[in-house]
Amino acid sequence: MLIGAGSAMFTRGLVVDIIRRGEAVDLSLVDIDPEALKVAERLTNKMIRFKKAPITVQAATDRRQVLNGATVVICTIGVGGRRAWEQDVFIPRKYGIYQPVGDSVMPGGTSRALRMIPAMVAIARDVQDLAPQALFFNYGNPMAPICRAVRKATGAKMVGLCHGVFQVGNYLARLLRVEPSRIRYTAVGLNHLTWFTEVRIDGQDALPKLHQLADRYLTRLSTTGRLGGQPVEDPFSWQLFKLFNAFPAVLDRHVTEFFPHYFAGKGAYYGKTLGVESYSFEQTIASGDQIYAEMHTQAFSSKPIGHDYFMQLSGEHEQVIEIIESIRQDAGRIYSANLPNQGQLPNWPADSIVECPAVADASGLRPIMQMPLPSGIAGTLATRFQWVETVVEAALEGNRDKFIQALILDGAVDSPATAVRLADELLSAHARFLPKFSLARRRGPMKRIRQRD
Repeated sequence: MLIGAGSAMFTRGLVVDIIRRGEAVDLSLVDIDPEALKVAERLTNKMIRFKKAPITVQAATDRRQVLNGATVVICTIGVGGRRAWEQDVFIPRKYGIYQPVGDSVMPGGTSRALRMIPAMVAIARDVQDLAPQALFFNYGNPMAPICRAVRKATGAKMVGLCHGVFQVGNYLARLLRVEPSRIRYTAVGLNHLTWFTEVRIDGQDALPKLHQLADRYLTRLSTTGRLGGQPVEDPFSWQLFKLFNAFPAVLDRHVTEFFPHYFAGKGAYYGKTLGVESYSFEQTIASGDQIYAEMHTQAFSSKPIGHDYFMQLSGEHEQVIEIIESIRQDAGRIYSANLPNQGQLPNWPADSIVECPAVADASGLRPIMQMPLPSGIAGTLATRFQWVETVVEAALEGNRDKFIQALILDGAVDSPATAVRLADELLSAHARFLPKFSLARRRGPMKRIRQRD
């Protein structure tokens, strides 16, 4: 079952992966938007008919109608869609806060969590009620707060998946000029700030070679972010690598958001502005709108899908079909997954959600025990775990004060007064998605902070 089937990015790739497996599958598509659901259903059926795949499809706007007995539940929902996402980024810009993504941390990620967590908790309760044995996966952001809230509020064994670690592993292999199959690594952290603490090629330590690359990239790096007349890719990530001897994923577009104090000058980033000239947020939104429009056109077109359509799709990259296969076959393959810390990271808080290597076998996804992280790397994440706890409490309780506290912990605002004004504007913009945040609950002691420009 796919909940959030109207996704502009995920559904097509998932269907491609299922078709390529060639196995008989009963696929349920769920989306609360009837138009988006119709697009997904029509497009999926066209793809299945063209490939003559043994897949049956049913669609519903009410998940409970099709959830009973499901063996796999995958969630890709985005409460409010791209229009709400725009407000998460554009409103903070009024306060001089620029975000290249705005879906994981900073005010955008904090705001998004308030919308996503109640919806995901409700889904989890339905899964427990109607499909308690199902493998349960989440793709939605912010990953760590969602997974933590679902586990805390329901106990449902949700697993968070993201393609970031897999993508950066391939990126490093390309830079090291080796096939991805020859590289092995250990990557541990919080989703979108996951540290590659080990990288090996054919069993040999590759970190020295990465340091040589970093030295070459950074020696002539100027404030304009250029090296020998050419742009330097992800300069901040390479600088962090030199400092911490571990490579951060998922590169500058996400990693910079975990260090907002370094880019506080209206998103100043090597002579450009984050989210504007660098990693344009507007382009990200426009691309999503265009992809959905193309899906709509293809879904309702009388022309059949051709071979070229499948050639354009590489499948989805979170590897969920491979993971399901590894679990069902007890294959014991290793993947990156977001799971509660149950001792796999000795110097991190218990039950906090960590992105870490996990074995996919008949028992499900089991985290692999790790050595304690160096104190410096652990320190880059220490406050973030408490930010997760605070924003989870804010979302579950509908607590305005804790939302303000989370904005302060995040570090992007320049004062408590700014946090108050920003929180209230975001709450107002998203009021229809936040029924728990009643007017009475928005009034609290933080309201009395003197407003300063």
